[in-house]
Amino acid sequence: MTLFSVNINKIALIRNSRGANYPDLIKSALDCERYGAQGITVHPRPDQRHVRYSDIPVLKDHVTTEFNIEGYPTPEFLDLVIKNKPAQCTLVPDAPEALTSDNGWDTISNSVFLSETIKQIKDAGIRVSLFIDPDKDRIYAAKECGADRIEFYTGPYAHQFHKDKNAAIAPFVEAAQFANSIGIGINAGHDLNLDNLRFFKENIPNLLEVSIGHAVICDAIYLGLKNTIQLYLRELE
Repeated sequence: MTLFSVNINKIALIRNSRGANYPDLIKSALDCERYGAQGITVHPRPDQRHVRYSDIPVLKDHVTTEFNIEGYPTPEFLDLVIKNKPAQCTLVPDAPEALTSDNGWDTISNSVFLSETIKQIKDAGIRVSLFIDPDKDRIYAAKECGADRIEFYTGPYAHQFHKDKNAAIAPFVEAAQFANSIGIGINAGHDLNLDNLRFFKENIPNLLEVSIGHAVICDAIYLGLKNTIQLYLRELE
C-alpha cells in the first residue's frame, strides 16, 4: 500500500498572505485526515512564507496520522524536529532562498554532513528520508549515511510525462529496483498530480509513500478538498 501524505504548505501560504488565521491551518490538516489523507507533510522555511516554526508544535499536538517535517538541516531546523518528534523527517538540499525543492542530495560529497545529521535525528527516534534523484550511486551513499528511506525528486518525471511517459519513468524504475535490492525504503514527491500519479505508482516497486501539496490545492479550487483527496487516493489504489 502506498500512503498519501498531503503537504499543507500552500494552505499556510494563503493564510499568511492576509495576516490572519484564515484558512485555519490546523483545521485544514485535520480535514485532510478526515477526508482520507494518511499523513500530513510540512516544509517550514527560514523566511516563514509557508508553514511557520510556531505552527509545528500545534500541528504535532493535533495530527493523528503520520507527521512528516521536511527541510534543510540547519541547527534551528534540527532543534525544531528533535523537540517535536515527527514520525518522519525528510531532509532536502534547498538553499534558504529556494522557491521550491528542485534537486536531490549529492549524498556522496555530503556524506559526512549527512551521516552526522541523520544520526542525530535517528537518535531521537525519528525516521529519516533523503530527497534524491534517481541515481544508483547516490542511493547507495544514502544507505551508507544511515537513511531509512529516500524520497525521489519526481519533477523530471512529471515534466516529461506527456511527451514520453515510458522514457520519463525508466530511470525511476531502475533506481527503485536498486533501492529495493539494498533495503532502503522509497517515497516520492514533487509535481505528482492526478494525471501522472497512477502510472508512477504502478511502475515503482514497493513505493511506500507520496507527498503532494501544490497539485492538491490547485485541484481543490475546482473540485473541493474532500473530493480531491479521495481522487488522489483512488489513483493509489
